[in-house]
Amino acid sequence: MYNRIAHIALVVKNYDEAIHFYTNKLDFILLEDTKIDELKRWVVVAPPGAKECSLLLAKAANKKQLASIGNQTGGRVGFFLFTDDFNRDYDKLRNQGVTFVRPPKKEPYGVVAVFKDLYGNLWDLLEPNEKNKGVIR
Repeated sequence: MYNRIAHIALVVKNYDEAIHFYTNKLDFILLEDTKIDELKRWVVVAPPGAKECSLLLAKAANKKQLASIGNQTGGRVGFFLFTDDFNRDYDKLRNQGVTFVRPPKKEPYGVVAVFKDLYGNLWDLLEPNEKNKGVIR
């Protein structure tokens, strides 16, 4: 038996601005953008090289969903972007205008800094140390 998480839904205000942020600021790849009807699209983005999981950008459809934009995890870090070269990607993201809310810090599991996406969701940029490569924390 084989199970996996394929997509994580991320509620967004606008498809195009979200696509722009993830593809131009984070250098994700637009994997799919399919119109479902006049209001809904199936939009999937992922970091280059991602094999298992991607983000499904889901446009808010009502007031409750609009209220969750930028706070889907109650203010906690909810997304984790692993890197094989922390300094390269930290500098690149800063140069792209990505806002870091916690500076780089060496932790027992690796080097990490926290940034926010265009709506304020918190992300870890994380380079796991050798002991923890491949480990999901």
